Amino acid sequence: MFNRKTDKTKPAPGEKTILKEIEQYKDRWSSYGGNTGILSFSEKLSVSSLKTFEIFQDYDDAFLAKISPDISVATWKKDAILFTEGDYVDLAFFVVSGQVSITFQKIENDDTPFIQPIFDEERTMMMASHPIQLAQVKNQRLVKVSSPEEHTIPFLASIDFALPKGKGTTLGAGELFGEIGAMSGWPQSVTARVAVESTLVQIRVPALRLMKKKSSALKARIDARYKERSLLAQLKVTPLFQNCKPAIMDRLKEGVDLISCAPDEVIIREGEVSDAIYLVRSGFVKLLQRFSEGEMMVSYLSKGMFFGEVELLLSELSRWEMTAISVEYAEIVKIPKALFCELVDLHPAIEEVLWEMAASRIKEAGGSKRNIEASELMETAVHSGLVQANSLLVMDLNTCTRCDDCVRACAATHGGRARFVREGNRYNNLLIPKSCYHCRDPVCLVGCPTGAIARTGAGAVVAIDDRICIGCSTCANSCPYDAIVMHPTGTVWPDDMIPTGLRGRDRFVASKCDLCSDTGHAPACVSNCPTSSALRLHSLLEFTALIKKETVDP
Repeated sequence: MFNRKTDKTKPAPGEKTILKEIEQYKDRWSSYGGNTGILSFSEKLSVSSLKTFEIFQDYDDAFLAKISPDISVATWKKDAILFTEGDYVDLAFFVVSGQVSITFQKIENDDTPFIQPIFDEERTMMMASHPIQLAQVKNQRLVKVSSPEEHTIPFLASIDFALPKGKGTTLGAGELFGEIGAMSGWPQSVTARVAVESTLVQIRVPALRLMKKKSSALKARIDARYKERSLLAQLKVTPLFQNCKPAIMDRLKEGVDLISCAPDEVIIREGEVSDAIYLVRSGFVKLLQRFSEGEMMVSYLSKGMFFGEVELLLSELSRWEMTAISVEYAEIVKIPKALFCELVDLHPAIEEVLWEMAASRIKEAGGSKRNIEASELMETAVHSGLVQANSLLVMDLNTCTRCDDCVRACAATHGGRARFVREGNRYNNLLIPKSCYHCRDPVCLVGCPTGAIARTGAGAVVAIDDRICIGCSTCANSCPYDAIVMHPTGTVWPDDMIPTGLRGRDRFVASKCDLCSDTGHAPACVSNCPTSSALRLHSLLEFTALIKKETVDP
């Protein structure tokens, strides 16, 4: 796979560190070569080597040395698959030579979202007093776009290409692709296949984010690709712009700014001059407002939602009424106020939807101040990841006897290894154990070098295949909720293992809840609880309903 040295001469002391770094680099990338169609990898690239590629020519030597461990050059054989629709990929690809075909086939239009949305009812339950932004979320699902090509796209998914179903395009030398899905952490919506033997530069997300932040030229390039390939098709299915004429949409596409936010980055700050309306393209954003001596959370926004509409509509509000902060990495579309006002003049129906959104936002803020407990729950839900949950294990401590039958049943079902820990956060009398949420946006899937952790089909269950897990801890380190544990297997890796750095070492395997998905029965933790204290909830809506029940009938 790699061109390894044949010289057996013992290295001089000064060379040991360099050789160790080279071996670590090989091991870091070599698992990508197993049964994938990769013919060869480069050795770790020097700064001078990186500069031979056009995409790295804007950077200084120190920066390139810093990101070099997250960059490789691979030669792929013809017909090799780089990724397929629905894959989570933490790589962007730059074509050095050859051709890559991009096709769009699998995702069908139906009533079931590919990634489950956070429905309006959940926020309604949390605030308990008013509907929240129904106009913004009612179309957050797979949407059929009426056009001559009959596109079918996932609503505001991180697609790299808006292609007619069954058709495709071909990319050649100098093209960059995969970066949109990789940076936003959403599944790819196209399949990339090597059309002829090709050499590709492969850039991992950490390096890609640093490159985009440091180089205005690269940012402009990535943003231009996104506008060209995806933005227009996505904007057409937002509630605000569904019925706009093509000329208006073209004007919008050219005039927006694209913002990439790091975790906890302030997007707008209360009291500053308002100058735009914002659309969340991926990730989560929390809205806070000054209250008493501090700030309180009044809302959280997910993919497809707007903020800034109140200040836009009410002329007497020239400054932001709230502060918006990204929760994790987020991608934002910024529409300047002047451009948006121009669009409203051209298409007055937009204003009606805006007023609905603004009314909900004002009610949200008032509801939060009247119901501090609901605001605290919302903040807890955002920061503890409950908004991500497709499956949430909850235990009612009023009836739980601490018998541990749930833990024993889980261990018995999974070969002696319990897949959750009966401890965690508490809200009132409800315990949320450390058990996988099977997140809507599972960051644990990004970066696994073997594909051992994945969704089971297109369902909500995220599971780990022990047979190909190499125990690298990438998924465990990525999980924000400590729901993945590394377990020793009692064996060691064989002498022919790849990556070679594992040879002779104790073998570990990543372990997490899989909802007993391959057993044919309900989750053992729930079905074996003698007091029915263990529950599996499927949304924040169900969690808030349970809290209300506990409050009314403790």
